[in-house]
Amino acid sequence: MVNKITLQSFISKYYLNGLNNQVKWKINNNTLTVYAGEKGRVCKVVLNKFPFENCELGIFDTNKFSKLLSITSGDLMLHAEKLKSVYTKLYLQDSNFDLTYALADPLVLSKVTYYNDPDDYDVELELSKEHIGNLIKAKNALLDQNLMMISTTQDMDGSNICEFIFGDNTGFSNKISYQMRGKVNEAFLSIPFNSDIFKDILNSNRDMDSGTLKLSKIGMLKINFTSETDSSEYYIARNE
Repeated sequence: MVNKITLQSFISKYYLNGLNNQVKWKINNNTLTVYAGEKGRVCKVVLNKFPFENCELGIFDTNKFSKLLSITSGDLMLHAEKLKSVYTKLYLQDSNFDLTYALADPLVLSKVTYYNDPDDYDVELELSKEHIGNLIKAKNALLDQNLMMISTTQDMDGSNICEFIFGDNTGFSNKISYQMRGKVNEAFLSIPFNSDIFKDILNSNRDMDSGTLKLSKIGMLKINFTSETDSSEYYIARNE
């Protein structure tokens, strides 16, 4: 049995509002893991306590699967049908509905090349729920702009701080700057990222218990979230 809300939350963390539609569900020892993404952005999302046999399921269209899942309620029974060595159907059942989702052969789905950590990170910040909410509000105020600069500077006392600056590069545009304090080893960095992707990651992880953000001057952003039931990890490369 798995709860519908728990499964929806897990899916949203890798789907990211449509960025990752085709994925492989890898289940091992009651743990469901998904690697997703493409060059410039990848993620790993893990759901613990997922009672299912060890297998790999090909989800060809997460959007369609989510629509099926949305009509259910409460706790769900899940089981899969296999033809020879390939799982071909995933069945979902609640107290009222019996649903069938056609699975893809995992071999036809693209392999995700995952990133490794840089040698070190120059910025490490704790992402509290307040910070997440404020960063989302800042992005929502400038929805037509998809550029975000993550910069380091110094405050009036000479301490290093981190700034998230939303808005384009022209001197005539609207801009929003949000400051955060944490471990900032180097001042006067300024690295551009896609604010739409950043917002989708924050939005899908608002229910998590804790989060961290790390930035390397080579242009790599790493974001982690954890809760009692699941964890998620994201790497985003700087805008070219």
